[in-house]
Amino acid sequence: MEEKQAMGMLNGTVPGESVKKDENLRRGNWGNQIEFVLTSVGYAVGLGNVWRFPYLCYRNGGGAFMFPYFIMLVFCGIPLFFLELSFGQFASLGCLGVWKVSPMFKGVGYGMMVVSTYIGIYYNVVICIAFYYFFMSMTNLLPWTYCNNAWNTPDCSGVAGTGRLSANASLANVTATATGMVSSITELVNRTKRTSPSEEYWRYYVLNVSDDIGNFGEVRLPILGCLAISWIVVFLCLIRGVKSSGKVVYFTATFPYVVLTILFIRGITLEGAINGIKYYLTPQWQKILDAKVWGDAASQIFYSLGCAWGGLITMASYNKFHNNCYRDSIIISVTNCGTSVYAGFVIFSILGFMAHHLGVDVSEVADHGPGLAFVAYPEALTLLPISPLWSLLFFFMLILLGLGTQFCLLETLVTAIVDEIGSDWIIKNKTVVTLGVAIMGFLLGVPLTTRAGIYWLLLMDNYAASFSLVIISCIMCICIMYVYGHKSYFKDVEMMLGFPPPIFFRICWRFISPVIITFILIFTVIQYKPITYNEYVFPDWSLIIGFCMAVSSVICIPLYGIYKVATSEGATMLERIKYAVKPDRSWGPALQEHRIGRYAGGPCGAVETCTLKEEGKEKQEEIRLSIQGAAGPRCSSSSLPCA
Repeated sequence: MEEKQAMGMLNGTVPGESVKKDENLRRGNWGNQIEFVLTSVGYAVGLGNVWRFPYLCYRNGGGAFMFPYFIMLVFCGIPLFFLELSFGQFASLGCLGVWKVSPMFKGVGYGMMVVSTYIGIYYNVVICIAFYYFFMSMTNLLPWTYCNNAWNTPDCSGVAGTGRLSANASLANVTATATGMVSSITELVNRTKRTSPSEEYWRYYVLNVSDDIGNFGEVRLPILGCLAISWIVVFLCLIRGVKSSGKVVYFTATFPYVVLTILFIRGITLEGAINGIKYYLTPQWQKILDAKVWGDAASQIFYSLGCAWGGLITMASYNKFHNNCYRDSIIISVTNCGTSVYAGFVIFSILGFMAHHLGVDVSEVADHGPGLAFVAYPEALTLLPISPLWSLLFFFMLILLGLGTQFCLLETLVTAIVDEIGSDWIIKNKTVVTLGVAIMGFLLGVPLTTRAGIYWLLLMDNYAASFSLVIISCIMCICIMYVYGHKSYFKDVEMMLGFPPPIFFRICWRFISPVIITFILIFTVIQYKPITYNEYVFPDWSLIIGFCMAVSSVICIPLYGIYKVATSEGATMLERIKYAVKPDRSWGPALQEHRIGRYAGGPCGAVETCTLKEEGKEKQEEIRLSIQGAAGPRCSSSSLPCA
């Protein structure tokens, strides 16, 4: 009994607790495979599926855009997704630990951590704004419905009435004022300059935007409070790592589809909705020959799936060794892209309804990014009966979509830190690390809650995870396929899955995917334009900061490579490089039971098996000393010479 309790403590359990069913007792595994799939779906399906894909689709030829989109999914998205999942699952390590495969390239892992840090900071700010809108929707009348508020300007012109009604007017009276609606729309069309109530609410009340990125102004306390709520929710859901987040995703990853379906059913029943959907899907086949369309398709697939963030490697590292991650990669990738297409129907049915009421083209109400989520769509919701209900559902969906991604971003950082240090104390106190990372994320996000916060948020969104992700992913492919060796990696995958990677994926990993990644990089550079926010042009010094953020993740790769070569064994530079790129002795499956074939008899991959071996060696040493003692006095292990 005592021996079982000792083994339990060694494996991370406490005395009296039933033995865990995890395969990797020290590190832990997902409760079941559904948790992993749902978590990965929540990670890949994020806010970009709602506010970026529909916009790209109608801008790049409508239904014609689907063709290059799915081509890029097959030849780039799914292969890269499978590569990262198999990479993390094979070694059961996070985005830092996996680079035992070629230690000189560990800087790639640090680059992934830097990218995840940047995204985690500003992504939670977007979630906190969704929280704010969610709370503000708990009212009889949405506050961005009319233009009779203190923050409105003379240019404000609403679509839900004349805007001169009392704030206490009932919703029934508002919707019944048909003549007021018509006159408001007529006035709206005739105006040369118009700002909507939702836009002024967003700009002058929620954000109270300053006139310059350097003019921070005061912190917006309501936004700061919602940011605290966001980080508290993320921390509580990750308090026990994948054991707690794996249970939460049953809700956070599935309920957005319920909300999307409710909004879709409501949307297609609205007048003008069909026009919006037609605008969204009508193919413009002539655009197929435009390189920009293919570039947008490749970029959207790459960024949407979350490649090179480190999250896929981290999530897969908690799988059991023989899990079929090949099947999972196809399911998750297709689900992510299907969600993007489905969200397009939801968004454009509502925007078509709005365009019908305004008497304008759909293109004039369509937008992307925060403008769609917090301006265009909320304005359309004011036209619906019981608009607060639809607003609550929409922003609740945004919150859940954001949280699913944020869980994985935070877990990526925590897992990398815990795996890198690897001591018993930090593994047992992983919650403390999670809390520390959450507190740091909250503090670093505070500047984004100031009056200049939206400028910094857009700067981070455009530069922190742009071309740097493409470079990181490309170097990862080159390292695994050409430095470590494609034959070795194919054998690793076969040992793990029981079958070699399909020949299609082997060709994509070695040739097609790296070419497409290079194409994305070239496209990103050619299409580069300095960012703007409405009429505001970002100053040069802020763009320099943006480029520094982009470079800060990529620079980790050569800096760590130089450090590793400088500290490696070898008399010449060539010998040092060869030693630095050679797989670490502990590279391979984490558990000794899985170290077969060329890994058999190698060093322990898992700490618990190593510990047991060390204990066995100590016992053998005690037996040897006792035998020597019976034969007469011998030299001890002391450094003193024998008398």
